Amino acid sequence: MNRNGLAPAISTALVIMLTMCAPAAQPAGPPGAPTARFDHFTYSGSDPAFDTPLTDGEMRNPILAGFYPDPGIAQVGEDYYIVNSTFCYYPGIPVWHSRDLVSWTQIGNVIDRQGMLNFDGLRLSRGVFAPTISHHDDLFYVANTCVDCGGNFVVTAKDPAGPWSDPVWMPDIGGIDPSLFWDTDGKLYVMNNDAPEGGSAYDGHRAIWIREVDPETFESVSEPVMIINGGARPEDKPIWIEGPHIYKVGESYIFSAAEGGTAVQHSQVVFKGDNVLGPYTPYEDNPVLTQRDLPEDRKHPITSVGHADFVTDSDENWWASFLGVRPYQGDDYNTGRETFLLPVKWKDGWPELLPDGETVPYQMPRPVLPRQPEPVVPTTGNFTLTETFDDPDLPPYWITARIPSGSWYTIDDNALTLQAKPVGLGDFGQPSFVARRQQHLNAEADTSVVFDPASPEDEAGIAAFQNDEFYYALGLSVNADNQPVVRLRKRAGPDADPEGETIAEVPVRTEDSTPVSLKIVARGPLYDFYYSDITGDWHPVALDQDGTILSTRAAGGFVGAVFGMYAESRE
Repeated sequence: MNRNGLAPAISTALVIMLTMCAPAAQPAGPPGAPTARFDHFTYSGSDPAFDTPLTDGEMRNPILAGFYPDPGIAQVGEDYYIVNSTFCYYPGIPVWHSRDLVSWTQIGNVIDRQGMLNFDGLRLSRGVFAPTISHHDDLFYVANTCVDCGGNFVVTAKDPAGPWSDPVWMPDIGGIDPSLFWDTDGKLYVMNNDAPEGGSAYDGHRAIWIREVDPETFESVSEPVMIINGGARPEDKPIWIEGPHIYKVGESYIFSAAEGGTAVQHSQVVFKGDNVLGPYTPYEDNPVLTQRDLPEDRKHPITSVGHADFVTDSDENWWASFLGVRPYQGDDYNTGRETFLLPVKWKDGWPELLPDGETVPYQMPRPVLPRQPEPVVPTTGNFTLTETFDDPDLPPYWITARIPSGSWYTIDDNALTLQAKPVGLGDFGQPSFVARRQQHLNAEADTSVVFDPASPEDEAGIAAFQNDEFYYALGLSVNADNQPVVRLRKRAGPDADPEGETIAEVPVRTEDSTPVSLKIVARGPLYDFYYSDITGDWHPVALDQDGTILSTRAAGGFVGAVFGMYAESRE
């Protein structure tokens, strides 16, 4: 199709990883394909919920804003670590470090090299789901599921910043959401979500199983035992019990899991037992965390909370990391599932996070721990961050869709250079695309590009991307008369042209080696698109475009929107 028609902080060396890490499947670009040179990328976000200044003793939620779902948390001495799901984005499974549970710095990624996993051909919301992190005998463990790409596995590392081992697969453990628990007698157990004994009686009917495994091979050394069937109140036919964890508290075992699915019915439930293998009794006041019973019209709502993991601080206070979302209307949110923190209160031997009717706070008292400096890369609140490509390595929060093949970009002379590839944003492949998360309901992203397209099939610019079937692409190209234009394309659905529909195309004044600036502005459900040429002024390309196509509700799956730089060459 001719587009001219209407159709400890460690920075991961992502450039090196893109060269080393992928199965050789897709070409890096045709001979003579043009390159796009970007001299900066600026992201800015400003949400009204973050406007109120913090007092000296307060912290802000979420602690990790934007698409950072399914947090698993672990404590090792004075250090705390969080990992998150990344599905088919790469590098995969970010590792965060903090000493005060408030200021978090990404120190690496678990999936960061060739051969660890293979995401070829997978939809973007498949891949790695719901990692858990733990520490035992000087070794870190991440247990995880690679959906449609291998099943359940464990990786280990001496240093949580990496390198991590190759996956050790657990083929006899089915389902999803494996979680490790070391008992005080040294035995290692794996919990997982799977179908209940005898099969599911209704849609969403799942069970939690547990078995002892060998601590080195992770092979089963006992028969699996079903410890939870359905959920906290089986008579109500609960759905999607998942994300299991066990904690030893005195002589009791506290079992905790998410329940209700990851939408607005999401919740956290707890159980107690005298033996690690059960039986487990549900807490009569379950759920211990949910927002599903609150008024839908409340100000700055946080919804869909659950998937919690507990940790203790140095004073034996308990805390919970968990996911939630911040809709801009109804159940529409483009920022994905984010990571929040709450204190855990104990009531008659049971852990509780929020009493019925209370909202997850945006501001609350911070843990009484030695305060860390604010992170160099902010993770919450209102901020502006500019990447000027003055370091040979990209920070580890930059991601790309699926595992790359070949080397298709470089960083030198304070610029990022992308080689245009014949793989587009809608091709379910591995495009020439480097992105960062949208972390605010109201956000801006801008960049400047120098690009010399040879035909209308060559294009480079900035994208707002949710998945292969839902995205906007604002790029520099030429029209059929070989005149430079800025083009806005949109794909909104599985039946739409993978290259998208041309929404607008405007002429642009440019000269050799003169950059054209491109900007995307998100205003909740509306997105605006701008360009700036040699005149130096911002000009609209298209305003008030439908941003709800980038919402999880519309696009499906489990990821959030990202902003990034891309380059394509279809000929």
